[in-house]
Amino acid sequence: MPKKSLKYAGLLVLLGLVAYNSVYFKKLDEVKAVTGPNTTQKFSATTYAQTFWTSKLLPEAPKAPDFSLLLSQLKTDSETAFGAYSHALGIGNIRYFLVKGEGVITAIGPNDVTVTLPTGEVVRLATEYIFGNAARDASGLIKITEFENTDDLNNVSAAIDAIIREKVVPPFRASSKIGEAVKFTGAIELNKEHLHLENLEVVPISVTLK
Repeated sequence: MPKKSLKYAGLLVLLGLVAYNSVYFKKLDEVKAVTGPNTTQKFSATTYAQTFWTSKLLPEAPKAPDFSLLLSQLKTDSETAFGAYSHALGIGNIRYFLVKGEGVITAIGPNDVTVTLPTGEVVRLATEYIFGNAARDASGLIKITEFENTDDLNNVSAAIDAIIREKVVPPFRASSKIGEAVKFTGAIELNKEHLHLENLEVVPISVTLK
């Protein structure tokens, strides 16, 4: 073999050895052990709802307008009442109010507890069918820009409603008796265009028997 060919062959062997020692493979488990798991955290509606409930909604609820006074203003100047106290994340006539009130339990049904306010209005505290966005939106403390998609936003509503069904309703139902005085905070839904103030339902946020 000519000297020039031997020289080229030697170079090829040397390059092959360098490449072999430079490129190596590791098992995927070994790589994960070094780099760690995926650091991208998936949004948890349950965690968000619990934090919102504890640190924002419960402290804000006692600041809500008195239910009887709000009803009076809605009857005489609904435009001002909606502008001052209602909230909603969507565009439209459906608006939500955070309210507080007190009264006397006058009826206990399978789906709600009826409370008569000092001014004579009758409202129902929901105890069974608690769904929707009232508790989420009534305070105005949640912003739509906090969420990447509508699924997360809707899941937060469901998680907040679950807190009410699991933590607020059971002790209230268990201790409710006709004739007892009660204090409550809660959320109501009203249609601005088609306003009906009779037979109002309150989604309870806190309830205390006096």
